[in-house]
Amino acid sequence: MRNYKNSIFYVAVTGGFSFLIYWILSQGKFLEVGRNVMQVKVKENQWSEFLVSINHNLQHPLAILLAQIITIIFVARFFGWMFRKIGQPSVIGEIIAGIFLGPSLVGMYFPEFSSALFPVASLGNLQFLSQIGLILFMFVIGMELDLKVLKNKANDAVVISHASIVIPFSLGIGLAYFIYYRFAPQGVEFLSFSLFMGIAMSITAFPVLARIVQERGIHKTRLGTIVITCAATDDITAWCLLAAVIAIVKAGSFVSSLYVIGLALIYVVLMLIVVKPFLKRIGDLYRTKNKLNKPVVAIFFLTLILSSYTSEIIGIHALFGAFMTGAIMPDIAKFRAIFIDKVEDVSVILLLPLFFVFTGLRTQIGLINDPYLWKVTGFIILVAVVGKFLGSALAAKFVGQSWRDSLTIGALMNTRGLMELVVLNIGYDLGVLTSEIFTMMVIMALVTTIMTGPALDLINFIFKSKDEFILDATGNGSKYKILISFGNNEKARSLLRLANSLIKRQKESSTITAMHLSLSDEMHSYDLEEQEKRRFHPILEESKVLKQEITTIFKATVDIETDIADIANHGEYDLLLVGLGKSIFEGTLLGKVLGFTTRIINPDRLIDKFTGKEGLFENSPFDERTRQIISKTKMPLGILVDKNLKNVNQVFIPIFSSDDSHLLDYAQKLIYNNNSNISVLDINNIFENSFIMESTIGTLEKKYPANISLMNEKAIKKEFLSKQDLMIVSLESWKKLVDSQSIWLSNIPSILIIKP
Repeated sequence: MRNYKNSIFYVAVTGGFSFLIYWILSQGKFLEVGRNVMQVKVKENQWSEFLVSINHNLQHPLAILLAQIITIIFVARFFGWMFRKIGQPSVIGEIIAGIFLGPSLVGMYFPEFSSALFPVASLGNLQFLSQIGLILFMFVIGMELDLKVLKNKANDAVVISHASIVIPFSLGIGLAYFIYYRFAPQGVEFLSFSLFMGIAMSITAFPVLARIVQERGIHKTRLGTIVITCAATDDITAWCLLAAVIAIVKAGSFVSSLYVIGLALIYVVLMLIVVKPFLKRIGDLYRTKNKLNKPVVAIFFLTLILSSYTSEIIGIHALFGAFMTGAIMPDIAKFRAIFIDKVEDVSVILLLPLFFVFTGLRTQIGLINDPYLWKVTGFIILVAVVGKFLGSALAAKFVGQSWRDSLTIGALMNTRGLMELVVLNIGYDLGVLTSEIFTMMVIMALVTTIMTGPALDLINFIFKSKDEFILDATGNGSKYKILISFGNNEKARSLLRLANSLIKRQKESSTITAMHLSLSDEMHSYDLEEQEKRRFHPILEESKVLKQEITTIFKATVDIETDIADIANHGEYDLLLVGLGKSIFEGTLLGKVLGFTTRIINPDRLIDKFTGKEGLFENSPFDERTRQIISKTKMPLGILVDKNLKNVNQVFIPIFSSDDSHLLDYAQKLIYNNNSNISVLDINNIFENSFIMESTIGTLEKKYPANISLMNEKAIKKEFLSKQDLMIVSLESWKKLVDSQSIWLSNIPSILIIKP
């Protein structure tokens, strides 16, 4: 009865008030008499009016900005992926994406499209939005600095770092002396121009360097600690110098700049003596709380904005204020992790690509249009490399490092990346750099960053060094070796239980290695040890319960799938075990549409489509990562569909074809090591037609009569499947089950899919 009353009330209210609205609008037409209201146009013109309206909407500044953001994100992600595949930091690809969308390529060959997407009037919005992204990014950079490392190991690092600043700074000023007359803007003093050239030569990209160190697996070594400390010291020193240079340029003379520098020193002192203890007090109060409330988060973000505003007003740029706020954040991993998570995705994925494209729009490669200008560009690159690479290397050698470590430090310190672009854009905005010199310096930033990876490879080749994690992985070649690669902690437990069941009675002749890889742009140098402990804690606890010794590999990477396959292949493992994730493109209509278009979004799938590899995975719930691992591994691979696997006592193995013979090897291992009960289903009477399989199963029946049973039923009962702990099936057979939408998939507890 209540439902009827609600329906009657709903119809009465909506119907009655709808009629009232219609009556008021119809009566309102009489009010238009004598007001020269335009009449509705004839139907022929309505379509053209609609098109005019759509065109007007497309020209709205917000619509243009949104179209720019969409285009920039797609292009930046594609170029970032492409450069990761060739072993370069993704930031290089994103910078190249900016140049690609600028006047150097798209603007040159598709000028109408470029002017429509990036009209001059819209660049101001793009610039300010990108500056917000930079402020957030510099806040993260400040938080990534581990100041405890500077306190503990600063002696050698300060010598190397300051030498790596003063040498290129001096060479940059010397270079400015020779190019000032030809390339400096009119009205700019030599002091301002030379100081900016010096600071531009001195910058090291701390974020890129830290990620390269992590990706190379040397962050735990003495060399890794030294180079991270050098980069952190370099970052702090260079940004303080940049603030002083900006103050001198804005003030117009050195004497006038002393007032600005004085205010800057007062600002820094207040941040260290007043603001830092206040933030630390908040950190201590909320250290044990599970979740930070919004007022506390607001305090930190308000501090960031006020600090950036103050440094901008003083005249040393808002980015210095953002960096300073990040550096004085409470020295608590929880706090820094929370704020990095909140800030980094928005700044790195959404806003920083806008900065790269805005830089690209300013970079006009076409201006370097004669041999003389390219000669000057080459000379700039030479000065940059000599100053930073050789300066750092010689300083490192002087304080007692080996030649290999010294050259490695030099190669890493020569990385400039995004930090260089920040400095160059500041110089361009202040009018200190012309378009020509700006373009030359952007080219220098790209070259010096791109050369870092090849330089490290060359140094390692000369000194015959190898990555440590590969050495740890290889071990004794005579043992049966299992590699577990996990991302999810609970799946790690299940994978270890499964691996242990395969070798439980053969521990002396077997090894288990647990590996966790993280994307390098999601790892931060300040809490690497904490991240590693957190990731491995569950599986180490499980290993104690199982009394199973394991070794661990923890590594940063730019390409998880490729690195999993490479480590497994080069480590000569006998079995790689991974967990199966869920595809984000399954289960909904929109997901299926996106799953089709993802071949464009994800170039890996596009390549697989052309090479024919993707046919194996069609209509299957493989996630993208598992697809890539399957295609790249060269040894036996086990993919666990985990449904809370606790034991491996009852195991069901269906045999669909003679190619499934390798599954009997795993049956034998489970029987011998775990005393498992194996039920083998011969679906198509394969054993009768295969002598090898018939012989193998006969041997198992004779040796372990209580542990193995043969089945020939076509239909498997639901009750039987529900009693099994695990089903082991070959990759090809599992594909057939998926295609047939077999009832097995919904009733079996867990599934191990084996690729031989």
